[in-house]
Amino acid sequence: MKKLNYRSNTSGQVLVILIILVILVGGGLWLLVTHKQSVDKEARAFGREIITRVTVNHDAAFLANHLSPQARLDNPPLQQEELMTKLQQLGVPAQPIQIDERITWESQFFEPRGFFTAHLNYPAGPATLEIAFDRPVSKWQLLNITFTPPRAR
Repeated sequence: MKKLNYRSNTSGQVLVILIILVILVGGGLWLLVTHKQSVDKEARAFGREIITRVTVNHDAAFLANHLSPQARLDNPPLQQEELMTKLQQLGVPAQPIQIDERITWESQFFEPRGFFTAHLNYPAGPATLEIAFDRPVSKWQLLNITFTPPRAR
């Protein structure tokens, strides 16, 4: 009789441990998925904000404050001023701006990168603004910005 009681007690403990493990794994996965959805939403909002602040508001300070260290080297202040001058000369593009958005992940749930292409419609003709950005720690940063102006007529 004692052996039967011992087996019953042990299998009950194993079952409880398995249930706890399933709950912990499920909770962890839920947190990861929720985090990924939240970061994806933040990334899309940041990409749209960069495009709006640069093309509509012509906000040079916002652009300069969000450049990554490498992007600052690739786009020195004079080049940033030239970009903003071109955009100011073209005016404000027709609204709403069509934006192709793509978010990728270096790992399944971490290290997001955004690649956005804004199709801008100016009176002088169509133009594009391509941006790449990421969030290595806690602040979104612009990795690359490429503006293709309208073709001269």
